[in-house]
Amino acid sequence: MTADPAADVASLSFEQARDELVRVVAELEQGAPTLEQSLSLWTRGEALAARCEEWLLGAKRLLDAARPSSGDA
Repeated sequence: MTADPAADVASLSFEQARDELVRVVAELEQGAPTLEQSLSLWTRGEALAARCEEWLLGAKRLLDAARPSSGDA
């Protein structure tokens, strides 16, 4: 992990962000040795969750755009 916990998240695919988020959550659940490490993990997790949400919202927009509107039927 880089010095900035939120660094490079924008370049991750949905799957990469999701998989790393799962690892971060597991590590937080086990308990980090220091408060500083816990906060760093939390910050990284928040950034990863936001990245996943961006991907999901983008996918929803694509699906909505591809779906015919109710007036077209």
